[in-house]
Amino acid sequence: MIGGATDGPAAAELGLNGQKIPDEYEPWVLQAGELCDAVSPALIAAQIDAESGWDPHAVSPVGATGMSQFMPGTWATWGVDADGDGEADPRTPADAIMTQGRYDCWLAEKVRGIEGDPTELMLAGYNAGPGAVQVYGGIPPYPETQAYVSRIQQLVAEYGIRDSEPGSEFGARVVRYAKEQLGVPYSWGGGGPGGPSYGFAQGAGIRGFDCSSLVQYAVYHASDGKVLLPRVSQAQATVGDAVPRSRLLPGDAIGFVLNGGSVDHIGIYLGSGQFIHAPRTGDVVKVSELDDPYYASKPQDYRRYG
Repeated sequence: MIGGATDGPAAAELGLNGQKIPDEYEPWVLQAGELCDAVSPALIAAQIDAESGWDPHAVSPVGATGMSQFMPGTWATWGVDADGDGEADPRTPADAIMTQGRYDCWLAEKVRGIEGDPTELMLAGYNAGPGAVQVYGGIPPYPETQAYVSRIQQLVAEYGIRDSEPGSEFGARVVRYAKEQLGVPYSWGGGGPGGPSYGFAQGAGIRGFDCSSLVQYAVYHASDGKVLLPRVSQAQATVGDAVPRSRLLPGDAIGFVLNGGSVDHIGIYLGSGQFIHAPRTGDVVKVSELDDPYYASKPQDYRRYG
C-alpha cells in the first residue's frame, strides 16, 4: 500500500479544482499528484478525464482497462494495491490512480534529456510508450498522441484552480505591470525597462513594446529594479528557473518556438490558460489563450524569474 487517502493538503493548496472531481476520488488524486515533481493533482485529474471520463470500468477497443486505462502487461509491472484490500486491480479507483502517478513519475525519468517540454514528453510516453518518444526524439508524429498531449494541456487548466489560482506576490506584480500595458502598440525593437519607446526597422515610427521588452519591463518593475532580464526572447528563455507546464503560475514567462530553432517569442502567464504578450507588427499588447491552435502547436519553454 502506498500511503493512504487520509489527512493531507487541501485541494486548493495543491492547485486543484476539487469541484470538478467526484468526492470519493479526490484524496487519491491529491496523493498521486504529489508523488514526484513531474506530476501535479491537476495533471493526474486531466489524464483520468481524457482516458476514461472517470469511469472505473472503462475498457478500450485494444483492452486497456479502468479509470487510468492500463494495458494488462503494463499493469502487471506497475500495478499497486493502494487501498490495501489485498489485490492490485486496475478497475479499483485507488489502485488505478496511484499506479498512474507512479507510472507517470517513471516515464518522466525515462524521457529525461530528450529535447522538448518534459511534461509533454511524459504524456506522449503514457499514450504511445516511452520507446516511441525515444525513437523520434520527441513527441511521436502520431495524430492520436499529439491530440492526447494537447487535450491534457487544455484539461490541466480546467482542473487547476482558476480565479484563485495560486502564485507568488512577485508573480502577481509581474502580471499587474504587464496588464497596465494592454493596448500599447507592438513596436519591433521598441520598449525596455523604462517603458514603451520607438523601435527600428518595421518598428520605426511606432512607440510601444515588442514581446521581449514587455517581459523585461514587467519583471524589472515587479522586482523594484533588481532583476534586469536580457533584451531578447532567446536569452530570456535561458535564465531564471525552468518549470514544467503542470506547475506554471501567474507571472511565469512562456517562450514559444514559432519558426523553428530557438525561442523567438515570449509572453507572461496570467493563469486560467491565458497569457499576455506583444504579438506582432500591426497588433497591440493583448491577452491570448494557450490552447489557441496556433500557440498550442508550437514548442514552449517555461521560466520563473522570482
